Amino acid sequence: MPNIKANGIQIEYDTFGEKSSPALLMVMGLATQMIGWEKEFCQQLADKGHYVIRFDNRDIGLSTKVEGLNGLSILQITADLASGKKIDIPYSLEDMADDAVGLLNALDIDKAHICGASMGGMIAQIIACRYPSKVLSLISIMSTTGDPNIPPATLEAMTVLLTPSPSGREAYIDHSVATWKTLGSPGFPFDEDRVRQNAVKAFDRSFYPSGVVRQTLAVMTQTDRTSALGAIKVPTMIIHGADDILVPVDAGKASAAAIPGAELFIIEGMGHDLPIEVWDPIIDAITRNTNKVKLEKEASPVMI
Repeated sequence: MPNIKANGIQIEYDTFGEKSSPALLMVMGLATQMIGWEKEFCQQLADKGHYVIRFDNRDIGLSTKVEGLNGLSILQITADLASGKKIDIPYSLEDMADDAVGLLNALDIDKAHICGASMGGMIAQIIACRYPSKVLSLISIMSTTGDPNIPPATLEAMTVLLTPSPSGREAYIDHSVATWKTLGSPGFPFDEDRVRQNAVKAFDRSFYPSGVVRQTLAVMTQTDRTSALGAIKVPTMIIHGADDILVPVDAGKASAAAIPGAELFIIEGMGHDLPIEVWDPIIDAITRNTNKVKLEKEASPVMI
């Protein structure tokens, strides 16, 4: 896979589809490499007429690793934040948004559809707020506005999230399977073989728990974007699982309410993952949203 220097770091990325098609930047979530956007999912989006770009966020996968807070655990940081202790964060979600836009610039892409999942949805929202001239449309999946008053994750979900991954390969794989059994979609069969295979690919490609701690801190210290989201003018699709225990559906509803004209698509039985059974409706929803840009252009009056 290629990599490129952008925003002062090296970013690993790859693409699907024709470069002449409208760009669709895929931003993945916390502790998840770009391969979390599975090849078949990306190819199906490309087949719908998108030039799909997926990439490793900083501190994950094969992109640049960042120093700071080495040796601290997520549990320590959570306790410190809860006690009011000030922590100098190595980077913020805004920095990660700058990375994504830097990647587009390095690839000579003037505008793109921006799609993010979970933490990636937060980053996508920030891109739409900070860089409106770069954004054709916005798709935010199982994400939130950063409003601290939105109902939080369940205790079960937080326990899973804050439990450090074991360092051994087999233990990591078992831990990953257990995590997705908890956070996944109760309305669809749990495909343990697929989850286990994906965990194997992730571990063998890159295992870097220090980066997960820093990414988690960036999420925990995010600002409330509710007011800023009100300025977004591009077509927006908010996709959320009705049974998400990590980022409850109220967060998706809040995102849709904050963005003028946003379409809210709630999927019954979906949790905080992307089981194959929801691929078709999600791909259709993404494409419906990106097509709105084309329809808007076609409907625009021609100046003579």
